[in-house]
Amino acid sequence: MTVLNMLEPFMPQLILVLFALLLPALDYLFKDKRLLAVATLMPLVGVAVAIVAWMFFDAWTPPASSVPLVEIDLFSGLFTLVFLSVGIIVVLTSADFVRGDRNQGEYYALILLAVTGMTLVAEATDLFVIFVGLEIAGISSFALSGFRKREKRSSEAATKYFIVGGFSSALTLFAISLFYGVAGTTSISALGPAIEGAFSSFEGSDSVAMLATVLVLAGFGFKVAAVPFHMWAPDVYEGAPTPISGLLAAASKKMGFAAFFKVFLIGLVVTKTDWEVAIALIAIITMTVGNLIAVSQTNIKRMLAYSSIAQAGYLLIALPVGTQYAVAGAMFHIMTHAFMKSGAFMVVAGMGSAAIGEKLEDFKGLGKRSPFLALAMALFLLSLAGIPPLAGFASKFVLFSSAVYGSIDPGPGWLIWLAVAAVLNSALSLYYYARVIKYMYMDSGSEEKVKVPRWTMAAILIALFMTVFLGVFFDATVDVCLRAAEAFTDLPLGL
Repeated sequence: MTVLNMLEPFMPQLILVLFALLLPALDYLFKDKRLLAVATLMPLVGVAVAIVAWMFFDAWTPPASSVPLVEIDLFSGLFTLVFLSVGIIVVLTSADFVRGDRNQGEYYALILLAVTGMTLVAEATDLFVIFVGLEIAGISSFALSGFRKREKRSSEAATKYFIVGGFSSALTLFAISLFYGVAGTTSISALGPAIEGAFSSFEGSDSVAMLATVLVLAGFGFKVAAVPFHMWAPDVYEGAPTPISGLLAAASKKMGFAAFFKVFLIGLVVTKTDWEVAIALIAIITMTVGNLIAVSQTNIKRMLAYSSIAQAGYLLIALPVGTQYAVAGAMFHIMTHAFMKSGAFMVVAGMGSAAIGEKLEDFKGLGKRSPFLALAMALFLLSLAGIPPLAGFASKFVLFSSAVYGSIDPGPGWLIWLAVAAVLNSALSLYYYARVIKYMYMDSGSEEKVKVPRWTMAAILIALFMTVFLGVFFDATVDVCLRAAEAFTDLPLGL
């Protein structure tokens, strides 16, 4: 086996890392710092085009993995495409948002490294590769959150994120060590059969496996900001530069769900009856707490943070339901939420570039001051609330209906309460989303026009187009997600 054959499965990551290493040097060469954004977009767009050409046009075939650590399939390809898309949107907005800041080469390099870690998690077939990917993305995100070191809230965000991230990493690594102690392997696909064999051979192995499951649930719970592991998210999203808040909400959390699906629905599916009720309760509590607290927020970034927590509760539905249709619904909602949430944060970033604040009051009269920003924000929020024909409605319908179908076949019947809780919470979320729209169109404020920077406008347009496109052509999207969910071969279809 040649070195080249070993590196082929890691080619997307190698391309991103190569450009990340070049960017600090290019920072000294380019007087116009927007050229750094162009250099950052090149690998993101290039890899994204290659994945689209493979997934949708069969233009090439991904290399078979020569090492039992990663696998390029439809599941990993779909997640990688989400991460790259959010990265492109964030870089476009950052070209305007960080214009004039120092160390822009390092800023863009860290974005590429964060996306690299996310793609590694999506392709991982081993627990340690998941851990390495989480750490690459996490450490890069810590630094990006505190990029504006002179702002107290940015430094506070980075500090809190670092402490919580370190704690969650410790829990995850301890869980991996316990799994290895019980099963003798860190391969995700071999984990389930090895645990079953250990249960029949070694007394007390079931208790150790349960402890490891609890620890990995807590570790991943921090990554996706599920209750009660969510308290870091609002402070970090508020303090971080707004494009980075969008990266964390729209991409980093999705990385956590990629890890969740792989570990729980492949490695631990044999012990599903032991953890499904706990995760179902966490899902209901997470969506309820997120929506209830979001109602009282007056800062738009904190409101979007609690909204993101609620959305994590919706996505957790797929784990206790545990069918291929549920996984497909979750992947569909991950795609739609990535564009809806990143687009909403980019609107806030666009207002920040125009020296407008982040309070709800700052949105008063935005419909007259900037019709484009107001319309885009309204559509993003309505989609997040699940209003047809936008993408959020279609993805929520598939995800929530998977709980209904799952309660009928293969059961148990209580799964239907997940759908009931999700529908009620979606209705509740409409209140605080509609409140922002009311401020923009029905309340009067400053009459000074808001000029949207061109790069930021391009980023918002991409997110807006995908939010509408995925809602209109949801049949084709669901079909792709169903094919990607076939990676979970031990799960019933659930239709």
